[in-house]
Amino acid sequence: MQKLSRRQFMSQSMVTGVTATAVLGAAKRVSASEKVNVAGIGFGGMGSGNLRALTQAGHNIVALCDVDHDYAGPVFKALPDAKQYTDYRVMLEKQKDIDAVVIATPDHTHAIITMAAMEAGKHVYCQKPLTHDVFEARRVAEGAARTGVVTQMGIQGHSGDGGRQVVEWIQGGVIGEVKEVDAWCSLSYYPWGHASWSSTHGERPTETPAIPESLDWDLWLGPAKERPYHSCYHPRTWRSWLDFGCGMMGDRGAHTFDPICWALDLKHPESIEASSMGGSDEIHPLSSVVRYVFPKRGALPPVRINWYEGLLPPRPSDLADNEVMGNVEGGSLFKGSKGYISCGVYGENPRLHPEAQMKDVKTPDASLPRIKGTHEEDWANAILNNTKAGADFAYSGPLTEIVLLGNIAKRFNKRLQWDGEKIEFSNAPEATEFVRTKYRKGWSL
Repeated sequence: MQKLSRRQFMSQSMVTGVTATAVLGAAKRVSASEKVNVAGIGFGGMGSGNLRALTQAGHNIVALCDVDHDYAGPVFKALPDAKQYTDYRVMLEKQKDIDAVVIATPDHTHAIITMAAMEAGKHVYCQKPLTHDVFEARRVAEGAARTGVVTQMGIQGHSGDGGRQVVEWIQGGVIGEVKEVDAWCSLSYYPWGHASWSSTHGERPTETPAIPESLDWDLWLGPAKERPYHSCYHPRTWRSWLDFGCGMMGDRGAHTFDPICWALDLKHPESIEASSMGGSDEIHPLSSVVRYVFPKRGALPPVRINWYEGLLPPRPSDLADNEVMGNVEGGSLFKGSKGYISCGVYGENPRLHPEAQMKDVKTPDASLPRIKGTHEEDWANAILNNTKAGADFAYSGPLTEIVLLGNIAKRFNKRLQWDGEKIEFSNAPEATEFVRTKYRKGWSL
């Protein structure tokens, strides 16, 4: 069997999804006394860590599927007892002992592979962002509800104590009403590409090197428009390209928005607007500021979320110079009527500000259950106990929609009015065109 890399596996799995969805399978019940039989789909990057966490918890990796054998080679070598596949459709059809799959392919193939696995009755752990576009996120969440499988998106901070503490403090009224949040990621993908070739203006490469023998480029492309192979896309550097990745918003943003959406019970925004620098029709911007406005939610007031990408937010004037906000990569600052709460990218290390003013504030006791073990174990335990994982698709689907709406706003120099029920922009049909990606011939969701 051909060895598959993360990106290769993604493309293949997308193709296989078309076949797998034709055979709807009921989710297999796994006894609490058993171990979960897991298949890995795409594991050249984060997927290898997901599989490691599951093996360390005693679960079985029974199958591995990737489109680039060389790139995925170390994982194939580390798990020699797992059956090897190139095409995940073949894997789902042939190997009947698979209970669940871990999907860690590039963003543009998440949805099709995930839908195929769920339709085949497999429980699914999918890396963030859940999908490549807003329409896919809605469909995948609906598919999870319909098939009844146990799902989890790979936002590991959701299983950490820090994010839960943030939710408890916000919902416990520690800083009063929250009407604004600053969230940021100081990182940038620039220069786009890598050391051997990089784009300084967001253009595609013109040279067409030979496709590596270990890579099935057609499967790696999956539903994306055809283009020649180049190493600036695979391996590892696909995320900055619009056709394949969701940029920093889908990368760090999916993590950073998690405690914000959770604590503030965010649903559909009513408007989004953005200003960006350094992007093109091919590449995500170098830096952006995205502003979301969410309406009143029950007793909660309207709230504005400001996302700073490749930038730092303005520092509140009443914070001392030595007060730390977030971490070296980014974080969030909740602005309340009584003070502030800051935390890191994953909700970690929550702090109250101004420190001198808030040092004697009593915080509420823990009310949310704490997760024992890893985010992957939370998912596997939910499979064994027939319960829900913390970041299931009912939660992470809407979260993904919010994040990806920001990427659409970056394309337009206007405030976009969002109709979440109709899945369209009421004032900008030209922006609605980007809600759903047009797949190339032979691919469908």
